[in-house]
Amino acid sequence: MRRGIAATALVASLALAATACGGDGDSGDTAGPVTITWWDTSNATNEAPTYKALVKEFEAAHEGIKVKYVNVPFDQAQNKFDTAAGSKGAPDVLRSEVGWTPAFAKKGFFLPLDGTEALAEQDEFRPNLIQQAKYEGKVYGVPFTTDTLALVYNKELFEKAGVEVPRTWDELKKAAATIKDKTGVDGYWGSTQGYYAQPFLHGEGTDTVDVDAKKITVTSPAARKAYATWQSLFDGKGLHKADTTADAYAHIQEAFVSGKVASIIQGPWEITNFYKGSAFEDKGNLGIATVPAGSSGKAGAPTGGHNLSVYAGSDEAHQKAALTFVKFMTSAKAQETIALKNSTLPTRDDAYTAKVTSDPGIAGYQDVLSAARPRPELPEYSSLWSPLDTELNAIAGGRKSLDKGLGDAEAAIAKLVPDFGK
Repeated sequence: MRRGIAATALVASLALAATACGGDGDSGDTAGPVTITWWDTSNATNEAPTYKALVKEFEAAHEGIKVKYVNVPFDQAQNKFDTAAGSKGAPDVLRSEVGWTPAFAKKGFFLPLDGTEALAEQDEFRPNLIQQAKYEGKVYGVPFTTDTLALVYNKELFEKAGVEVPRTWDELKKAAATIKDKTGVDGYWGSTQGYYAQPFLHGEGTDTVDVDAKKITVTSPAARKAYATWQSLFDGKGLHKADTTADAYAHIQEAFVSGKVASIIQGPWEITNFYKGSAFEDKGNLGIATVPAGSSGKAGAPTGGHNLSVYAGSDEAHQKAALTFVKFMTSAKAQETIALKNSTLPTRDDAYTAKVTSDPGIAGYQDVLSAARPRPELPEYSSLWSPLDTELNAIAGGRKSLDKGLGDAEAAIAKLVPDFGK
């Protein structure tokens, strides 16, 4: 049942009545240091060390606040937080995937941040990132890292084949064939995952659902056209056939970084891994471009990333400390540090300093962010990709026709958004 949060003051007054809320089990006694708990869902090897160092820096600057850092595997964090929040034992701060933010806000688990210290510099953040941190008009997360998808390509192979960066999917097909003829390697390898098929939908001016009309649109003529284009990129000269195995992601990534395929669709979370591959020992060989456009003439990839959100069930002392911590971690200085160490994209323009943009990967993705599409304000939106993962894999593998697969996806999505029509 949704608890309903009208304002920060109301949350605080209600939470003060609780005796075991949030943090490290502290009573909220302001006479001593307040210990807050932060669940970080980042990669424990590549990203977490940077966050741990920033936690120590924060504690050194804020003697009255201690931070209990906990790294929770991303694929487990959503369910763990949902369970913990339901029993009033959740962490004070969560690194929340942007799709989780409105979903947890709807359940009343997150504190609205409008007018709080955490959003004191709201105007510095990209408006589309603030927008997708909202639920029913209120902001429930401060943008922490952002990402989108781009066409990443091997400049050397493109130059050897004498092809330009494709601006449309048709141009990509032609370029792939030429690359195969000139270099012997495939020009493009696509993914069967629903998230990676999203640019095809945006390229036809559509989506899986129309939130304003409360209608499921995954089988609409525009969506069928989009997925037909997606499907066609698995068959043809220079187009690698679909990999429907459980290890497909790793196979595609390895082929690209080793120079065995000239281009893929990928996000900035792989920047550091690109540079580890033999094809990109010279970082300058990594090309990054906006995803190709569809027949609408528009190119658009989904906007992803993470917010820092504050647990609504903590007491007043913990909430105040959590807000201070969130402001620090999302400051321009902290975001610059994170970008330099982790090669992730800042969410505020003033963090794109000369040092940050000297990384060609970050600079390249910064350029394509303007074409990214924010997710609709729908708590269930990110869960819609799960049935698509299943059905698109079956379609790409030849186990289902396009019509059958999309029809089955529509039926599954209808269960997730039962108030939406078809």
